[in-house]
Amino acid sequence: MSKSPSRPSAVASRARGAAAVALAAAVAFSPLALPAPALARPAPESFADLAEGLLDAVVNISTSQNAPAAEKSVPKPKLPEGSPFEEFFDEFFNKGPGAQQPRARKQSSLGSGFVVDPAGIVVTNNHVIDGADEITVNFNDGSKLVAELVGKDAKTDLAVLRVKPPKPLKAVKFGDSDKLRVGDWVLAIGNPFGLGGSVSAGIVSARKRNINSGPYDNFIQTDAAINRGNSGGPLFNTDGDVVGINTAIISPSGGSIGIGFSVPASTAGPVVEQLLKYGETRRGWIGVRIQEVTDDIADSLGVKGANKGALIAGVNDDGPAEKGGVQVGDVIVGFDGKPVKDVRELPRIVADTPIDREVEVKVVRKGKEETLKLTVGRLEEAEAPKTAAAKGDDTAETPKTTEALGLTLAPVTDDLKAQFGLKPDAKGVVITEVKEGSKAEEKGIQAGDLLVEVAQEAISSPADVARRIEALKKDNKKSALLLLANKAGDVRFVAVSID
Repeated sequence: MSKSPSRPSAVASRARGAAAVALAAAVAFSPLALPAPALARPAPESFADLAEGLLDAVVNISTSQNAPAAEKSVPKPKLPEGSPFEEFFDEFFNKGPGAQQPRARKQSSLGSGFVVDPAGIVVTNNHVIDGADEITVNFNDGSKLVAELVGKDAKTDLAVLRVKPPKPLKAVKFGDSDKLRVGDWVLAIGNPFGLGGSVSAGIVSARKRNINSGPYDNFIQTDAAINRGNSGGPLFNTDGDVVGINTAIISPSGGSIGIGFSVPASTAGPVVEQLLKYGETRRGWIGVRIQEVTDDIADSLGVKGANKGALIAGVNDDGPAEKGGVQVGDVIVGFDGKPVKDVRELPRIVADTPIDREVEVKVVRKGKEETLKLTVGRLEEAEAPKTAAAKGDDTAETPKTTEALGLTLAPVTDDLKAQFGLKPDAKGVVITEVKEGSKAEEKGIQAGDLLVEVAQEAISSPADVARRIEALKKDNKKSALLLLANKAGDVRFVAVSID
């Protein structure tokens, strides 16, 4: 009789023990000691007990939507003259007595969700219920309840529903998704393809994934099977806490290929709380435009270390950041006691910060770290700055130009403002041409852009540009940090090689 691989014999155990002692001794007496190999936790024998306690809290979400009636597009068939069927087809295809009238259609969709409050609060994805005229929550015991929408948030793809149960429901709670590690076991429960409660297990494949679905992307990636119909369902850790909400998959066929994404509980929890309290989200806002700090930009700004932060490319007039002293060219490396490691983290941290809270902001300004204070505003109250384009004729003479860094530069004139549609108060120098194949072209610089600063110093003429570049060369700098503005007034930093 063969032995189970999960129950090794005593002889095998002793053999492994002796081998381990020998290995430890060899390492101890080796002149070059090696680190002990990492050991994985044993896989659970079964997820049955865990799943059994969670299935009743996971629900199926079915929706219906009244779609407008579609006009018939089937043409009337040609019939032989005098055919006995002619009168029948006339009635069928024409809008007369007995003619078929277009009818409104009902569209339906299926998804998943989970109960977070025994009184009847259900969480799901926004895309599961978006546009629905009727939402029905189907429970594991076969019962059904009509749900009302409490609130939704398209930016994180979350929605909160309320049902009125005759008795308390089985509920689950959010866990700490920040403690998840790549390789941890997770359990996905949902209703793939409308088949009812289904359980799949896998591991955390990656964290903090950006799939370009919204401004707050911070997904957990898992290889636990997630398919169509799993959307809105929970991702559990082995303690039975919800650490994610299954939201998206990557698949050419629509089925699981082992790449699924979940909104982490650290993102979902505060959104759910706000939707329950206000029926909407109330996110923090400081009024800045930011961009990535690339390696060459970091070198130009004197930013050192792995945490490069977020580069301020624009500051809204009279916004919280401007009032707090934040300037274009600052790099935010800390916000409200939290490190800002890259440009993606700042929007999430600011959004989660309570409105009207005074916070400390750490910035790197011209190579030196400073601490500022500002009061967080509300995102929904922010208004985009208005811009205006100048108008003029296109018969003006071209001003004298200067070439530098593969750019043809000219002073700002009324004629060039009209030619490139620049704002009336445009400052700096105008880029009238970009040399083909140059480093500037590779960086996306275009004719009509305004060059506003070189190495964080304002310029007003092509001669200023030449002077600043010569100074950078004397300082053995490899690149020049340029601040550019487009015709709409949006600014960005670009580092261009001096060589």
